[in-house]
Amino acid sequence: MPRYDWTHEEVSKIYSQPFPDLLFQAQTVHRENHCPTTIQRSTLLSVKTGGCPENCKYCPQSAHYDTGVERHPVLAKEVVVAKALEAKEQGSTRFCMGAAWREVKDGKDFDKILELVRGVSEIGMEVCCTLGMLNESQATRLKEAGCYAYNHNLDTSPEYYGQIITTRTYEDRLRTLRNVRDAGITVCCGGIVGMGEKVTDRLGLLLELARQDPHPESVPINMLVRVEGTPLSEQAPVDPIDFVRLVATARIVMPKSYVRLSAGRKEMSDEMQALCFVAGANSIFAGEKLLTTANPGEDHDRALVKKLGMQFQSESAVELKVAANA
Repeated sequence: MPRYDWTHEEVSKIYSQPFPDLLFQAQTVHRENHCPTTIQRSTLLSVKTGGCPENCKYCPQSAHYDTGVERHPVLAKEVVVAKALEAKEQGSTRFCMGAAWREVKDGKDFDKILELVRGVSEIGMEVCCTLGMLNESQATRLKEAGCYAYNHNLDTSPEYYGQIITTRTYEDRLRTLRNVRDAGITVCCGGIVGMGEKVTDRLGLLLELARQDPHPESVPINMLVRVEGTPLSEQAPVDPIDFVRLVATARIVMPKSYVRLSAGRKEMSDEMQALCFVAGANSIFAGEKLLTTANPGEDHDRALVKKLGMQFQSESAVELKVAANA
């Protein structure tokens, strides 16, 4: 059964054990809670790009940095629904819409987002949004429109957070997660590795997630994409074995959650991704692009899954779940 009282010492002991033992434990937990040969696919689309007032040091959409990202307002409903239909035809079961805002503002832009949520929900996909901070009323309106999941990452440990972002506090993020939970929306929450943090910070992030009751239904683990113009563009690459260790530890301490390989897959070898799947990762972001950064294409993902003898999650169960959530 899931636990919510993990200690830093326990999580560190799991992470630090011999690699074969760690993978064996993670795979055992994974098989007890999930199909070990099935990968869930999500597609992420930037529905409002650039100009974000936050100063997150990793983000090419921050207005604080010159990264060459072109700004655009909220996309038209027909454009977004067409993209969602395309994603569904290619096998994605969740469609995520991201907007580069510090927080959702009531008014015409939020009304447009609600229309997008309704439109994508109507085609039988799980709808996820990531729009920045939400208040209670906004979370409730998103739920009523058909939003199934809300992404709001903690990014790193509470101790290291101030080294990455100063325009939004850790408590701001936790408050949004509480508002999402209270509205009956499932939580998608993870973080980023490779931002100069120590292993203790990576484990501190997992500890924050694993102490949430319930655990986030989805846990995206991002590997920093080093974008020229951001303060973190010169960071050293993440060691692949260290990354797999983190995935395995996440699987063990959050056994029921989907652990999603997110940003950074373009820089991961097939062998590294395969190890992540063995370690308990069971979800990916698909498509050519994640918001504004490159991602492996559909053909590559299909070839990899086929080579591994695995398969993508069926749409049928998701459509039933969406209908029940409506």
